[in-house]
Amino acid sequence: MDITALAPAAQQGGLSRNTAALNSDFDTFLKMLTTQMQHQDPFNPMEATDFAVQLATFSSVEQQARTNTLLEGLAAQAGVADLAGVIGLSVRAPVAGLYAGDPLDVVFAPARAADHNELVVRNAMGRVVDTVALPADATQYSWPGLGEDGMPLPFGAYSFELVSYAGDDILSSSPAETYAQVVEARRDPSGTVLVLAGGAEIATEDVRALRRPSP
Repeated sequence: MDITALAPAAQQGGLSRNTAALNSDFDTFLKMLTTQMQHQDPFNPMEATDFAVQLATFSSVEQQARTNTLLEGLAAQAGVADLAGVIGLSVRAPVAGLYAGDPLDVVFAPARAADHNELVVRNAMGRVVDTVALPADATQYSWPGLGEDGMPLPFGAYSFELVSYAGDDILSSSPAETYAQVVEARRDPSGTVLVLAGGAEIATEDVRALRRPSP
């Protein structure tokens, strides 16, 4: 039995093993090496150099695995440090916007065959508080925070939905995008998550644009 065949398997799993696991693997290797020596053919024993090669091979793989584990840790730390650069930036995504007195910039993509659109505004409870008629070629709107009666609405989170029409027929309905400030960035098993002002959480792949907040 040639234990050198264990080397590729050890290398494959080395990226995720910690030091204790590596030590355990090495102990197992020594036990199997001893067993191999005990059960070798006495009339055709293995050369000492063969054992030395097997030991050197495993030691090399073990060292590489330790190095890879260290590099993984350093890369993860660097990635978290890089995330600090997005804190305080405003990202555009299909999430609710936080209205605090200043108009909210809303971006959307109407259906190509639409002859008119409506921007439907809902509060945090999901109730429609405003409906804005928009021309067919409109792609953005600065919502002033007013209700259907023209009165200022309370500060808080508001979501936007663009409904495209051809005559009286609805062609499409989709969430519009707003800008929100990033207050936290973290790494989850599924990827990087951005926490926005107002509490919304999005994945980085949902970000459509970045900009610095207005002074």
